[in-house]
Amino acid sequence: MKLDNKTAIVTGARRGIGRTIALALAKEGANVVVSDISQEDCQKVVTEIEGLGRKGLALKCDVTSRAEVEDMVRRTVAEFGKVDILVNNAGIISFKPFLELTDEDWDNTLNVNLKGQFLCARAVAKEMAKNKWGRIINIASISSGGCGIAFPLIAHYTASKGGVMALTEALALELTPQGINVNAICPGAIDTDMVKVLKESGQLEQLLLRIPKGRLGQPEDIANLAVFLASDESDYISGAAIVIDGGWLTT
Repeated sequence: MKLDNKTAIVTGARRGIGRTIALALAKEGANVVVSDISQEDCQKVVTEIEGLGRKGLALKCDVTSRAEVEDMVRRTVAEFGKVDILVNNAGIISFKPFLELTDEDWDNTLNVNLKGQFLCARAVAKEMAKNKWGRIINIASISSGGCGIAFPLIAHYTASKGGVMALTEALALELTPQGINVNAICPGAIDTDMVKVLKESGQLEQLLLRIPKGRLGQPEDIANLAVFLASDESDYISGAAIVIDGGWLTT
């Protein structure tokens, strides 16, 4: 298996893309720390991981809290001896016209989506550097400024994901010489709770007309790439932003 004897932390892993990535890493041999804001939901995913014959650890963690993030990494090292892989998946999105955005809307989104990735990356990189090997995978978006396209009603989300793109490049520059590859995955429309609003508003059919594949992406599409980027097979890839959107950006 590609990830035998590796230890991974996946944030935002209680459902959706994060849960699917956690399970995919476990299927390839990794022991996985499942991190999110609900201990109970994280434990359910750990039970699934254990059913695959791997070890899991459920940790409630608010990624906007330096203390909680550092405690998560300490407990991971205490349990498994090291951290090899971080998938920075925790994120939130809300829809609101720019002129109606409040300071709180802005701060909440930037804190979770950008500051959270910074705090987690900083904490794990200190451990990865000890072994001169690591993989940090940041979940960005095709709505990441220069990475793709802009959408109305999510200026705060777009800004946060644009920041993730810049952070990914900066970290790759500094950390790659220490054996730590840093890359970003930029999903398009993935069939999770985050696209529920499109289904409810009747906009889904119109959206699918813009996607050459003619379907929403599945969490497994993202997880398959995450497994590759977490493995030795991706050794010469760092600082990259890889789009998974069914061809949307070609239209």
